[in-house]
Amino acid sequence: MKKSKAIIILLCILLVLIGVSYVDIYGVDATGAGSVSDINLGLDLAGGVSITYQVVGDESPSSTDMQDTIAKLQQRVENYSTEAIVYQEGSDRINIEIPGVEDANAILQELGRPGALYFIAATDSEGNANYSYYGYGYTLNKTIEELEADGSIVLVGTDVADARAVTTQDQLKNSVYAVSLTMTDEGRSKFAAATERAFNKKESIAIYYDGQFVSVPDVRAVLTDGTAQISPMGSFEEAEKLASTIRIGGLKLELEELHSKVVGAQLGEEAIETSLQAAVIGCIIVAVFMVIVYLIPGVASVIGLALYVALVALLLNGFDMTLTLSGVAGIILSIGMAVDANVIIFARIREELATGKTVKSAIKIGFDKALSAIIDGNVTTLIAAVVLLILGPGTIRGFAQTLALGIVLSMFTALVVTRWVLNAFYALGATSEKLYGVTKEGKVFNFLSKRGIFFGVSVALIVAGFVVMGVHVGSGEDALNYSLEFKGGTATTVNFNERWTLEDLTVQVVPMIEENTGSAVQVQTVQDSNEVIFKTNALNVEQREVLNQAFVDNYGVDEALITSETISSTISDEMRSDTVLAVVVAIVCMLIYIRIRFSDIRFGVSSVIALLHDVLVVLAFYAAARVSVGNTFIACMLTIVGYSINATIVIFDRIRENMAVMTKKDDLKDVINRSIAQTLSRSIFTSLTTFVMVAALYILGVTSIRDFALPLMVGIVCGAYSSVCLAGALWYTFRMKFPPKKLAK
Repeated sequence: MKKSKAIIILLCILLVLIGVSYVDIYGVDATGAGSVSDINLGLDLAGGVSITYQVVGDESPSSTDMQDTIAKLQQRVENYSTEAIVYQEGSDRINIEIPGVEDANAILQELGRPGALYFIAATDSEGNANYSYYGYGYTLNKTIEELEADGSIVLVGTDVADARAVTTQDQLKNSVYAVSLTMTDEGRSKFAAATERAFNKKESIAIYYDGQFVSVPDVRAVLTDGTAQISPMGSFEEAEKLASTIRIGGLKLELEELHSKVVGAQLGEEAIETSLQAAVIGCIIVAVFMVIVYLIPGVASVIGLALYVALVALLLNGFDMTLTLSGVAGIILSIGMAVDANVIIFARIREELATGKTVKSAIKIGFDKALSAIIDGNVTTLIAAVVLLILGPGTIRGFAQTLALGIVLSMFTALVVTRWVLNAFYALGATSEKLYGVTKEGKVFNFLSKRGIFFGVSVALIVAGFVVMGVHVGSGEDALNYSLEFKGGTATTVNFNERWTLEDLTVQVVPMIEENTGSAVQVQTVQDSNEVIFKTNALNVEQREVLNQAFVDNYGVDEALITSETISSTISDEMRSDTVLAVVVAIVCMLIYIRIRFSDIRFGVSSVIALLHDVLVVLAFYAAARVSVGNTFIACMLTIVGYSINATIVIFDRIRENMAVMTKKDDLKDVINRSIAQTLSRSIFTSLTTFVMVAALYILGVTSIRDFALPLMVGIVCGAYSSVCLAGALWYTFRMKFPPKKLAK
């Protein structure tokens, strides 16, 4: 590369970095659009709209109908944000919290009244019209009760099993947008009879929802298979809106709005500020570490990492993602993987220099040899992210989005940007080996000879975890310290005499509640109001009375203005089962990929056992330390899985490479021990840099963030241990127990 070209490349990269950073800080216009401050934040970081619905009718709804309604509402509100949550309040109320929005009235108008959808025949038995054209839509001339009495309501919302926006073809083979309907078994026969009547009389079947007609399609055939399409629609968005309306109108329970309000963040501005401070401090420490350890390559990596961070912030806005604490976990993991890719490359460069290669050749060969490990490690984690994005529940999809974005960007910055910068530095005169460092292979530790000890320590830790859980259960406690998100609890709404900030509430009021209830507390303020919502573990009548009196004595509130409601868990059984399914599918997909890439299923099985080990050890830590198990628990475990599999793949990649050149005289144990030793610096340095990022969060973060960061630090250490001490040993054990056919005697 010529000096002139090197200067142009560096200038272009620096200009892009400056330009993207400017947009991140100031945005693209005077309002700050596109800046970091414009990123959509989740309910835990920014607050949003809270809507409470009550079931219509005098009879109490069954728990089955409530859970079914909650599940379907969850799917509906995720159109606003993947981080939206729906949970039960009391016996007949449902609460919806949607982050990143502030106009409660607009949300209510779009949602309408859930469970109030009807399919109405165009004429009644006497041939009288049931609706007339009025303005831009249709209005009823009769009440719903009258229509039910004369048989004009041919189906109701619960007769529809599903409604989806689709792209299909008309008779001329032109692409059109449509809404595809699937009826329930009961709705199928009703729909067949209704379409037969409408088709013979050349009528329509109007769809009526929440006080207005949302669609009045013509019936062009008798439909007996329980499926139908409404077409053509003006756009896919229009089709999706109608399909979403039909889905929410198909709830088993009819709901009416009880009240709505704009609530503040659960973690508050302090949590955001301290998290940003921790991120900046962590990145600075990592940057200094990379420069000190890797010299010129370290400088190149810092430029690449700076561009990576700037692009992540830009694209979070560009893809309109909602950032929550779970999303922060995904970014932390991807930053660790970005550093990891650079560490792998630089270690390879030093190895090549040690063999006598020139600096120019070492750079080229180093990048080439590191490519397979970087691709395999990142692709396996990316597979997990994509599966979680497709199959996981809303909160998990938020984590998966940021993780997938981070992985793609980290590969680009490591394999492209860092390479360009490093080659440019070389062209500008950085040609001395001293500027890159040389790795000389030292004494190889016999890891495999200690595998019995490693296996024993791991089994002991896991068993100890289950024993601790058993002790907790035996003493009448939960096996883990489940938070509100898993167990549900009590929401106490207090109308104070003055307006409090979240930070003041956290410092002054929360300790009083914890002292009187013995429970962890979540706090939400209500916009333009003195109301504050305190969420705790379930309180009995006596505890509620004590707490209410404490509010009266300490803050002079009117006890008549204190209300308490039992709330269900926000992590529903369906969400948990969806998460488990997504994780299982992700692991299977990773196994398939590893089997294809490594041509040996033992590598895949060993990887999965190693990551299961990490999950179980961290679970044991949760049990022993009684760290709160809430929304971030799932994100923490998924982060550990992604981190563990990536670290293990790097070691397996080196084993595969060394086996390809081993001779008959070489002992397989020596090959594995040497492979682990060759990647040991990578394992230590990557774990250290990622640990520093999380440790900064733990030191500076608020309580909720510490509950997330502490087990994650344990997971990082555990992931490094399992990769170095267990993964290779497991593969060797399986290889000896189940040797390849060509080696079988």
